[in-house]
Amino acid sequence: MNAPLLRIPERDDLVSLLPGAVRAGGELVIPHGPAEVKILRAAGVDVPSSLVHYDWCGWQPFRIQIATTEMLVSNPRGYVLNSMGTGKTKCVLWAFDHLRRMHAVRKMLVIAPLSTLRFVWGNEILSTTPQYKFAVLHGSREKRLNLLRDRQYDIYIINHDGFKIIASEVAKRQDIDVMCVDELAAYRNKTDRTRTAADVSRLKPYVWGLTGAPTPNAPTDTFYQAKVVTPHTVPKYWGWFRDELMYRVSQFKWLPKNNAVEKAINVMQPSVRFTLDDVMELPEFVARNIEVEMSDKQKMVYRDISKMCMSMVQGKQITAVNAGAVMTKLMQISLGWVYADKHRTIDLEARNRTQALVELCEASQHKVLVYVPYKHALHGIAAALTAAGRDVAVVSGETSPRERSEIFNAFQNTGQYTDLLAHPGCVAHGLTLTAADTVIWFGPVTSSEVYEQANARIRRVGQKHRQLFLHLQSTPVERRIYQLLINKVRVQDRLLELIEDLSRDMM
Repeated sequence: MNAPLLRIPERDDLVSLLPGAVRAGGELVIPHGPAEVKILRAAGVDVPSSLVHYDWCGWQPFRIQIATTEMLVSNPRGYVLNSMGTGKTKCVLWAFDHLRRMHAVRKMLVIAPLSTLRFVWGNEILSTTPQYKFAVLHGSREKRLNLLRDRQYDIYIINHDGFKIIASEVAKRQDIDVMCVDELAAYRNKTDRTRTAADVSRLKPYVWGLTGAPTPNAPTDTFYQAKVVTPHTVPKYWGWFRDELMYRVSQFKWLPKNNAVEKAINVMQPSVRFTLDDVMELPEFVARNIEVEMSDKQKMVYRDISKMCMSMVQGKQITAVNAGAVMTKLMQISLGWVYADKHRTIDLEARNRTQALVELCEASQHKVLVYVPYKHALHGIAAALTAAGRDVAVVSGETSPRERSEIFNAFQNTGQYTDLLAHPGCVAHGLTLTAADTVIWFGPVTSSEVYEQANARIRRVGQKHRQLFLHLQSTPVERRIYQLLINKVRVQDRLLELIEDLSRDMM
């Protein structure tokens, strides 16, 4: 597709800046593409974005998505610092599509968290830009390299740690000219994977970094992220950057200077920054499902239980009583911890699910309320969040009333605790937890009343932000239960149907 034409008043200096310009009756006629727009704006000419001609692949973008996509197409290197839920992934795909139609780029590499490769990026490509073929580079080294070498794909997707396997090949591939790093804060430390990403990104014309939380630990977190995207915006050495932003109070302790945050964000330019509150087109709350792949151990156990269900359905042995027991066991497997006899808990290594939770919590702008429907899973989940540096409080049936009161008060009224991990049945009616604007369901409950009341803890007077309700799911059963809960249908009344549906899925 050739770029549409733009007519502007004739100026001699612009002719030298735009070799493709044609003089016509006192005007200059030039292609209306992203590169031309950037040159003209830098020369003081007010021209509309090249996106005025874009069809958005049939979608109707939000106002902030238009602004975000405009920043991307106008800047070969830049940052999208929008918060979770604002549609960053779509903006990247629209920007890539627009630039490709203008023959400015050819192929894109997306580096993203493992939990988002197929369920977020893959699904979004299929939904938003289905005209492009994509490959998820996951599996053995040989499989990843073979997929990368297959030139039929337009977009390649790989996880942060896996990138080192293909880095040298990507560096040589001139047709891969767009490099998008999702959750850029994964490169906030001086590591081999950060160095590898920085080395390859220097060879690519377009490099975009996406993160809703650029400084999870300290203002200096932006240094190595900038080394990947805009190395010219930071000093040569990290120590120089630290001394500019921080002051030393002891041998091992540094504190930020008054303007440290502003200076830290200034190195991540050009950028856009919007929050969920800026999306005027959205309702006051948004519910989204997050697909997470089960571990091999989870899949094996889930398959065995499902086969047993199929046998029971065929033998007409399913009753309301044992249907509930079977459903409970299936949901425990999905979460990753199964309650066994003699108070034992079996860990099914649900690393993908816990990692997805950590990433969602880190991407949140405010405090997070995490609901876990089975108390035996709480400790494993709390350990994963704590290991990631989150300040976590846990409330279960074993938490005394006095401890609960202290935890709720600290979460709501102080800076203590970033995440409150709770069994939904322990969050009382009337409790206000509006310090959080995000609720994450680690797994579904089977009571619509409990679901509604648990969500209502952040939907109360005093809430200043749009609320986000996220459902982690891995199986057809979980998807159907969430749908029933959203539609306020009693799950208990549908247990037999759910078991029957599960059995049909296995056939």
